[in-house]
Parts: sequence; C-alpha cells; structure tokens
Amino acid sequence: MLTVGEVTKIYGGRKLFYQVSTSFAPGNRYGLTGPNGSGKSTFMKILIGDLEPDTGYVSRPRKTAFLQQDQNAFDQHTVMDTVMMGNAPLWEAMQERNAIFDSGDESDEAGMRLAELEGVIAEENGYAAEAEAEELLGGLGVPDASHNASMASLSGAQKVRVLLAQSLFGSPDCMLLDEPTNNLDLETIEWLEEFLCRYNGILIVISHDRQFLNDVCTHIADIDFETIIQYPGNYDDMVRMKAAMQNRKEQENAQRDKKIKDLQEFIAKFSAGTRATQVQSRRKQVEKLQPSDIKRSNIARPYIRFDVGRESGRHVLELQEVEKGFEDGPLWKPFTGHILRGDRIGVIGRDGMGKSTLLRLLQREVTPDAGKIVEGHEVNCGYLPQEHEGTIEPGLTTDRWLHGHKPRAELEEIRSLLGRMLFRGDEGVKPTATLSGGERVRMLMCKLMLLQHNLLILDEPTNHLDLESCSALAEGLANYTGTLLVATHDRSVLAEACTRIWRIRDGEVLDFQGTYEEFVARYGH
Repeated sequence: MLTVGEVTKIYGGRKLFYQVSTSFAPGNRYGLTGPNGSGKSTFMKILIGDLEPDTGYVSRPRKTAFLQQDQNAFDQHTVMDTVMMGNAPLWEAMQERNAIFDSGDESDEAGMRLAELEGVIAEENGYAAEAEAEELLGGLGVPDASHNASMASLSGAQKVRVLLAQSLFGSPDCMLLDEPTNNLDLETIEWLEEFLCRYNGILIVISHDRQFLNDVCTHIADIDFETIIQYPGNYDDMVRMKAAMQNRKEQENAQRDKKIKDLQEFIAKFSAGTRATQVQSRRKQVEKLQPSDIKRSNIARPYIRFDVGRESGRHVLELQEVEKGFEDGPLWKPFTGHILRGDRIGVIGRDGMGKSTLLRLLQREVTPDAGKIVEGHEVNCGYLPQEHEGTIEPGLTTDRWLHGHKPRAELEEIRSLLGRMLFRGDEGVKPTATLSGGERVRMLMCKLMLLQHNLLILDEPTNHLDLESCSALAEGLANYTGTLLVATHDRSVLAEACTRIWRIRDGEVLDFQGTYEEFVARYGH
C-alpha cells in the first residue's frame, strides 16, 4: 500500500493540496489527472520523495520505482547497467559481489558474505536479469546494438526509453511514471500498455494521452478543489461521474432555491399577522435550507476552432518521386502522393523513420534530395513544428505578439481568441518570455486560428498539452474544413480527425485510404 497522510503543499501563496489523505492499493492502476498547473508533477515528486510536503507524510512500498526525468544522469554507465539499476537491491548485491571477486579476498568472512549476496541475487531473480532487461529494451524500441553502448552515446529520445525500461525492471511493488508515453511511437505505446496491464503492483501514472489512460487505468486520482478525489474506472468514466456529481449538486441547489423562495413569500405575507408561530417555523427552515457551496473546478477546456479564410484549389500538394536522406542513406524509397482539398492525413511510424522530415518537406522548410513537390492554387499553409523553442520571441506580451501576425485585426478579436485558449485576464498580457511549454503550444494555435489557413501541417501538436486541451484539439481538427496533415502519437486525434493514413516503415511510405480504425484493423499499430 502507498499511503499519503495530511499532505499540504503551497507555492507562492497558492494551495496545490491541503491536508490530502488517500491511499493507493496493490493491483490497481491509477491515472493522476488534472489540468496544467494543478500540481500533478509536484504531487508525483512528493510520492517519489524528491520533494518534501509542507505538512504530512508519504509511506511507500520498499521497492518503489519511478521514471527518472534527468536524461543525462546515467551518461557514465552502459545501457544495460542503467536498466538493471532499476532494481537497487539486486544492483547493489551484484556490485558488492563483483568487488569481492576483484579483490581476491578468500577469507571465511568474504565467503560468508558472498553466500549472503548470492541469496539476495537469487531472490531478486538476478540470474535472469539480463534477459529481462533485453526484453524491456526490445519492447521499447532500443536496438540490440545499443544495449552495451554508453548512455552518453544515445539520443535524448533513446535515453528516455532506457530510463523507462529502468523503471519497469525488477518487478517493483510500486511504479510512479510521469508522462511515460512522451517520445514514444504508436507501436511502443501499444507494447507499454500491454506490459502495464499485466502488472500486479501499484501503478500511478501521469499522461496526456486519453486513450492510454482509458486502456491502462482501473482508477483515476483527480487533482481538483485543492485535494485528490479517487474515481473507479478509466478517464472517460471519471469525466462522466464528475459531471454527474456537479449536475446533481446544481439540481439540489435549484430545488432548495425554489423551496426558500416559497418560504420567504409566506414569511413576507404573514409576518405582521396572527400566524407568528408558523412564520418563525418557516424562518428556521430557511436557515437550514441554504444552498451548499459548489466549489469551482479547476478543469478548464480551451475552445479550438480552425476556420478557413479562403479555399485552396482542388489540388493542394503533389509529391513526385520524392526522396530525402541523411548520412545513413535515404529515409524512404521514392514516394509519390497526391493531396486533395479536404484530405485529412495522419502520418505515423516509429521514431527516426522520417515523419518530421516529411512534414518539413511539405512545408518547404527543407528541400528533397530527389523528385519535386508541386503546390496547388491559393494554398495558404500553417505549420506547427514539433520543436518550438524560439518560435515566440521574448520582449512582448501575448496579445502584442499575436496582434503582430495580423495587424489589421481588432484588439477585441485578439483578446477573445486568447480567452478561448485560456489566456484570460492578466494572462492575456503575459510576457512571452515566461510562457511554459503548454502555453507556447496554445499560443501557436492561437496564431493558426487567427490566420485562417486552408492547409494545416502539425507535427506532434499534443506535446505539452493537458488532457482537456488534447480533447479540444481533436474536436477542433475534426471540424476543420481545410486540408490537414498531422504527425501524432495521440490515437484520439488520429481516430477523430483523420480519414487517410501515411505510415512510414522499412523505408517505404504506405498511403492508406481510410480511417485510423480501418488501418489498425488491417495492419495493426
């Protein structure tokens, strides 16, 4: 059991949690949810022990594993050693055993200690540890050739996968995972879901992937009203229960309001007459019937709608035998594709296969090595890159930055658009230099909505967004009447917004004319 008792955490005078007491049971898989800024990662750090609460305590199982956030923390170790460090008792026993062997100590004391260590290693399944680590690395898409390489030699995305394997290794009693699907492709997410659904310990996971939470979680621990409320079921179940509770409370208050109004009319009518006893009785009833307070939820959902200013011609983009590669050779064989007005294409494939490169080619950010791309009539392209550091210049406020992209727009239109994307009140004039990752993405979407492009090219647009924003984006893209190309690992976006799939695999681009569900039914993930 993982137990939290009377935990309070306050930042800058703002209460994130106040005297929170809850527990997490073995065999249950909990999604830790709440909007950006609600304190999910802060609470996870308190559970891990990286952050002390202002008051209260956390009691966690002996073998508690967590997803490391510092990608460079293990650069001095090999990939295999990094994974096996996930089981601290096993790793420490193996290191001490090796040190005794290396020392050449043949004393009785050394022999007795070696016997104790061999017992620990056997108890921790140490003789199958390397095979387990290899299985985890393979499932998470780390190639065999990298298993004995140094962590320092890996890319950031590959390091994240190794650290995820570390947190899954050694059958821990409890796993604490903060955004484990970040930088994972669809196939790897599917593997991770299956692994976690077989796990019998305590799982607490933060994710902005709604389908992942729906597929994996048996319970939701939702941060709201300065506390944590647990709901049975997955994320969609929680949303329904939360809405039903709110509606029931509002209906109860409406009934109380009506009853109070009737009683007050009676009091006003007979207060000066001979029915003083009845009047006094009704006054007491009014006092008892005061409506209960309905706390305002901190869940906020943006309103995303991409309008089209001027339609493009019927033929939007044509790829003619297009190739692109780097030092290791071409990413895919010559690819020919024709994009028509209204096409809604989801681009999928494992990391490193060239999804972002393909979108950058279409956006004319890079040029093909061979072949050509022909743009149709009146095409007006809006682009959201995967990496958006530096895309919003500092030294401005949010409203001024946005207004600079459409100077003829009325300031009221700018403020209204910012409000729809949750930049309300003082947030509408927030300095651009202080924007968080999620706020930057919402600002870039404000820009796309303002300029009313007829072609949108979006590269992993759900990165840094919370669940409600991801859901709003999927809905907004589903209602978009222009032409769409989106590379994403968010299956809700693919399922709701796309009617055509480009999959990059083994050096080929498969052009599938159909929905994402139809693609999965035919080819799998």
